[in-house]
Amino acid sequence: MEHALHLLISRFGYIGLTLSLALGIVGVPVPDETLLTYAGYLICSGNLILPFVILSAFIGAAAGITASYIIGSKWGLPFLLKYGPKLHISHRKIESAQKWMTKYGNFLLFVGFFVPGLRHLTAYLAGISRLNLRTFMLYAYTGALLWSTIFVYIGYMLGNRWQTVKHYIHHYGFSLLLTVSLAALLVILYRLLFMKKMKA
Repeated sequence: MEHALHLLISRFGYIGLTLSLALGIVGVPVPDETLLTYAGYLICSGNLILPFVILSAFIGAAAGITASYIIGSKWGLPFLLKYGPKLHISHRKIESAQKWMTKYGNFLLFVGFFVPGLRHLTAYLAGISRLNLRTFMLYAYTGALLWSTIFVYIGYMLGNRWQTVKHYIHHYGFSLLLTVSLAALLVILYRLLFMKKMKA
């Protein structure tokens, strides 16, 4: 895995990161969190630059979720039911996501990034339900920025142990993923506030 990710980023750089995340959000089997944490590790090791990584990751995630929204709004549920299995999106996942969308609506676009499998579906369903584009962009793009920043930061903090994220997501699932994400967000906010106080 490390060799494949290193080859991808070393050959295509920030563009490779952007394209990979865009395809991963649409539904192509790309290890999104692993890719982001590896990029964070490369920042730590001095191979990549933080602002460019965050920007590339955000553009990729935003492009992927926007493409999913457009596909959903143009071709609707029949497209998703027909081609979803080819993108590793089963009928069962679609039904489950529809129930979540009915219950939690717009908020799911934001938090859906932190749920493996769900983030691939929320934008399709938002498009199918003809959710207002501005509302979609507000929730989806905010989620994309937060999600990509958190996992890049986790990779940066873990350094050589960046693959730990993949291991724990696989074994402990969504609850741990959300806990780690929230913890990382709190650390980021604390550091930003601390830096402001130091400058004041």
